[in-house]
Amino acid sequence: MKRSEIFFNAVLVPIDYVLILSSALLAYYLRFHPLISEIRPVLFSIDFTLYFKATLIIAPFVVLIFALEGLYSMETTRPKLKEAYKIFTASSTALLILVIIFFLNRDFFSSRFIIISAWLFTVISTSFARILIKQIQAFLAARYGLGMHRVLLVGKNKISQAILSRFRDNPGLGYRVVKNVADFTWENLQSIKERRGIDEIVQCDPELLKSKVNMLIRFSDIFKIDYKYIPNLFESHAININIRQITGFPLIELKKTPLDGWGRVIKKVFDIMFSLAFIAIFSPLYLLIAFLIKIDSPGPIIYRDYRCGYRKKKFKFYKFRSLDYQFCDGELGTEEGNKLLKKLEKDKRNNTRRNTPLHKIKNDPRVTRVGRFLRKYSLDELPQFFNVLKGDMSVVGYRPHMSYEVDKFNYDQKRMFYIHPGITGLAQISGRSDLNFEEEVRLDVYYMENWSLFMDIAIILKTPFVLFKRRKVN
Repeated sequence: MKRSEIFFNAVLVPIDYVLILSSALLAYYLRFHPLISEIRPVLFSIDFTLYFKATLIIAPFVVLIFALEGLYSMETTRPKLKEAYKIFTASSTALLILVIIFFLNRDFFSSRFIIISAWLFTVISTSFARILIKQIQAFLAARYGLGMHRVLLVGKNKISQAILSRFRDNPGLGYRVVKNVADFTWENLQSIKERRGIDEIVQCDPELLKSKVNMLIRFSDIFKIDYKYIPNLFESHAININIRQITGFPLIELKKTPLDGWGRVIKKVFDIMFSLAFIAIFSPLYLLIAFLIKIDSPGPIIYRDYRCGYRKKKFKFYKFRSLDYQFCDGELGTEEGNKLLKKLEKDKRNNTRRNTPLHKIKNDPRVTRVGRFLRKYSLDELPQFFNVLKGDMSVVGYRPHMSYEVDKFNYDQKRMFYIHPGITGLAQISGRSDLNFEEEVRLDVYYMENWSLFMDIAIILKTPFVLFKRRKVN
């Protein structure tokens, strides 16, 4: 850890304290300002001296909550959105505790306006302050090399090239690759350190000989250099483990996903609450789309078919109909529709995913006028919120596939079925149908192995921006 990084992390504590205190004082000032008091008459009196003394005590308490939430950890590459989420969570936790305290002693404090305003100002001010500090830190690293980590990459492969490109294109991250070597000796390492300096060694080759790995570890120990490595296939699957004992022996279980136990409960509750709110808010849009489909072409408004979901179990899947009814495919489609689909799948010019288990028909002649618009903005997917309420799907996950497509999947492509399919997902916000199938599977498996509620919220927030980007309609 560089001194500059320690400084920038340490300085956050007094800055947060000042901002929390300032937020509380600003809330007090606004509550008794004539413009506010005319709209909401003041029904109580709070002595400023007493209020100021209380905030001097409460501010360190909020800073403590921030610390418990990990906001002062020395992690230098935490995304801005995750930082803001942690601030929101910590501030909300402090707010809840204070509300309970004030409820138990109503004589001390009873202004909801001041409490809510102080919370809001704290979230906004501390979030912006951290963004500003990180921008300053990134500028100093890129412009003057302050706090720059000198990195030695060991192993020349796709991993090292990706890391090299990432650091080269983003100097503000604070990393500079001094050399990328495929093989080395002790003398090589010493020479590189003396000529260019090494702060970190990153082993990018998971299959490096054990003797070479031991040399790297010993070298980093002697010269006080940070040593990191990219895990091999087994270790990368061991990120979710459960350890228990059987007759005194440790038994390690490799869990497929964090979505187990309480993780599953949390996701389920979130799915139900979000779906109910979404359907209630956008119910007029549902009715408008149903009306447009009905006047555009004959047939049912909702397209129903079977899809494979959790543990490859079939469930009835809902979409707004975007095809001419006579050409609908699938197990619940028409015979004519399935014949036409097979013909289109064999067409090299129109099926853009011909060499994968999936199909993607370009210039699909079956799509209706309204259907083209619905597909362009993925509005045909909206009825799937009812699938979420039924428990067949989740708001975030992999896209559900037809049974005959799943039958063609290989082992890696079937790993995603340990969780429920979703309306949106990591693959959808990373390129939608423009991704090739292997990239889509890789993102879906990554989501399964690294799930968190924060990731779900981030994907949901990004989805609308992706939907309204220009997209070719098939």
